[in-house]
Amino acid sequence: MKRLLVASALAGAMCANVAVAADMLPQANDPYFVAAQQTLQQKLHEQVNTNRAKNVILFVGDGMSIPTVTAARIYEGQKRGVDGESNSLVFGTFPNVALSKTYTHDAQIADSAPTASAMMAGVKMNNGTIGVSSEVARGDCKAQLAHPVKSLAAQAEEQGMSTGVISTARLTHATPAATYVHTADRNWENDADLSDAAKADGCPDIASQMIAWPAGDGFEVAFGGGRRNFIDKSMNDPEDKGKTGSRTDGRDLTKEWVDAKGKGASYIWNKEQFDAIDVASAKHVLGLFDRSHMEYEADRAKDAGGEPSLAEMTGKAIDILSKNDKGYFLMVEAGRIDHAHHEGNAARALEDTVALNDAVKEAMSKVDMENTLIIVTADHSHTMTISGYAERGNPILGLSQGKADDGKAYTTLGYMNGPGALKDELRPDLANVDTTDVDFLQPALIPMSSETHAGDDVAIFAAGPWSHLFHGVVEQNFIYHVMSYASKIEDRMASK
Repeated sequence: MKRLLVASALAGAMCANVAVAADMLPQANDPYFVAAQQTLQQKLHEQVNTNRAKNVILFVGDGMSIPTVTAARIYEGQKRGVDGESNSLVFGTFPNVALSKTYTHDAQIADSAPTASAMMAGVKMNNGTIGVSSEVARGDCKAQLAHPVKSLAAQAEEQGMSTGVISTARLTHATPAATYVHTADRNWENDADLSDAAKADGCPDIASQMIAWPAGDGFEVAFGGGRRNFIDKSMNDPEDKGKTGSRTDGRDLTKEWVDAKGKGASYIWNKEQFDAIDVASAKHVLGLFDRSHMEYEADRAKDAGGEPSLAEMTGKAIDILSKNDKGYFLMVEAGRIDHAHHEGNAARALEDTVALNDAVKEAMSKVDMENTLIIVTADHSHTMTISGYAERGNPILGLSQGKADDGKAYTTLGYMNGPGALKDELRPDLANVDTTDVDFLQPALIPMSSETHAGDDVAIFAAGPWSHLFHGVVEQNFIYHVMSYASKIEDRMASK
């Protein structure tokens, strides 16, 4: 108690000294100075939360580089008619921030498979592999069978917690699959994708592993895209006329899911069915809202069957998972930020980043931050840059002020490589082009059909129990260890 009183007195003295010093300065009444002083006082009074995290929610913005966060912050503010530059995304207000090193065991620049797995299992592995150790080379089925690693989601299930996975990409895609799968090749999404060697050596495809996931009683909630990987090629897709499933083994994994989970289990594929979910009676819900990836947020309203937003899926999942007194683990991926960047399409990437922000906001409205750890991060970066000398308030998707040395206008946002590059033509004059159009592709330097990932660090934003452990520059696999420690999952397993 004496130590606390002394610390409190010192903090009070420091605050008083700062205030006195500030009053003596000619800039003391400047609004920037006043705002910074208010921020300082807020941070001086912040207390660390060392409660056990009953619930853990990991948000992953796939490919959400730091420039993407900055541009989305400006974009979101400008859409609302406020100052974008000083605007904050909700996760940008989290008290704890760190940088994550995204290199993998064998690569300087990562793909989503090992990076998502690093966050889920606590170790680094090779590009193209999910849920296996670094001893497994891509495509090596025998090594896959010999060297699996266990995800935090699997551990949570084994401890009686509820679990959920949400993605706007296919649920068999790299990031969501990291919660449940062991595979030497991220592309083995259905049985038709397996190599001959993988089939001969007995490696199951990713979709079948999700249905047969042996951890606890399996996911309580699984929302995303990827229907084609769960139904046979002889089966018509319920939404896309003329399209069928991709499996060649005759299996309907959606039916197997419902049959295996029993009473309270359901499979849905459109918005109407999603809205009709009875949270009180729902025990296991599989939602596959698109044959492949779900729509970009900018195009979601046009979907034939209707798709819930990322925020709606997050809110519904929390409602279902929260019924378990033992708590839950939920992973939410905004998977299409990455895809838009690959297309050199900044507008859609920013829209999907704002959709992620809305999902975080929805989660925060439904949980108690005293017992819920929320982490928002990315698996890897992209090559989008913010450049030039645009004046305050300039549309982030617009043209920068001034001209390049060739006398032509240029955009504030651009890519190091990608589809927006010209191969043999002179750079066009963009002065009369609507660069804010959702279909506009930002200029790129190096011509490539698909823009590449980048190797720079990404941000970790965290709030809730033990979130203060995130500071400085950390290895990406450290995220798992904080989640595990905060939720005491390892302690539960040791005492079981």
